[in-house]
Amino acid sequence: MKSKKLIVFDMDGVLIDVSGSYRETVRQTAGLFFKPAPSAEKLPDPLFPLEDLATVKQSGGLNNDWDLSCRVISLLFNVIEKPPLNEDKDPWNRYRETIRRCHVAALAEYLNSTPMPLSALLHKAGKARNAFIEGLYSGDVGSGNIIKQIFQEVYLGKDLFEATYGLAPQFYFDEGYNHREQLLVDRHMLAELTGNHILAIATGRPRAEADYPLDYFGIRKYFTMVMALEDCLEEEARLLKTESKKVSLSKPDPFMLDAIAERCKHLFTESYYIGDMPDDMIAAGKSAGGYRAVGMILSAPDQAGLKKELERAGADFIIEDFQQLKDLVQRS
Repeated sequence: MKSKKLIVFDMDGVLIDVSGSYRETVRQTAGLFFKPAPSAEKLPDPLFPLEDLATVKQSGGLNNDWDLSCRVISLLFNVIEKPPLNEDKDPWNRYRETIRRCHVAALAEYLNSTPMPLSALLHKAGKARNAFIEGLYSGDVGSGNIIKQIFQEVYLGKDLFEATYGLAPQFYFDEGYNHREQLLVDRHMLAELTGNHILAIATGRPRAEADYPLDYFGIRKYFTMVMALEDCLEEEARLLKTESKKVSLSKPDPFMLDAIAERCKHLFTESYYIGDMPDDMIAAGKSAGGYRAVGMILSAPDQAGLKKELERAGADFIIEDFQQLKDLVQRS
């Protein structure tokens, strides 16, 4: 008789502390984006608090931190005194010629005088997209996606960026912020959980960036299955080719959770998805795998605020650490 439980984890903010890596990379990406602008030396460093960034992240509708970077830059761009925008078809020329004529003194004053500037801009502008910024977030690294390229240069660092993309960096030339990640869970806890249950990961990271901490921290062996961004993209491409359906299968879509549950069916009695964002809770609620949505607030800069957002998104349980997860699984 099957008695094990299926426990699926998001990676960022749950297994891995990314406040110094992905979150800081978003902040650095925004700073580097505006660096060529006149008066850029007046911009504060850092541009905004990480708890302010968390508010934007928790607002939902973001598949990954590339999307988050684009939204942050769009919000900040609203404050800039802009000249007529360059219409060059080449995104690099369009970016360089426009940003060099964008005076950011008003943005610097705003950031220096507003405690939570992104939150205030989000409240005012909502999720409205800026056409100029969106035009610089199209395609991929090497094909005109300037925002994603800045992000990848910062996160991967000069050497790994060159090895990954075969391109010389344009904005950042030092060690990657991926080296700043920390493990949030004790390995002994993972060993205990995997001894009694089935553990898996569903993350929006690209597979190479998911593999890095799994191997660096030596925790891959605890997980039966790891699903990453490429799994979603491959299925999206298949659906487009075979059924002419254009869909996004990244969270909050439950595709990864459904796939894991299907792969492990007949082996578990109950299933849990552990995430730290509202979209994680929504994905668990939509899944056909019967997942209980568990919100983890361990690494949140504003735990009380995140708890409310997770509950609003449908969390069945809120936990503060992995001991609470172990207790929850045991008593359920």
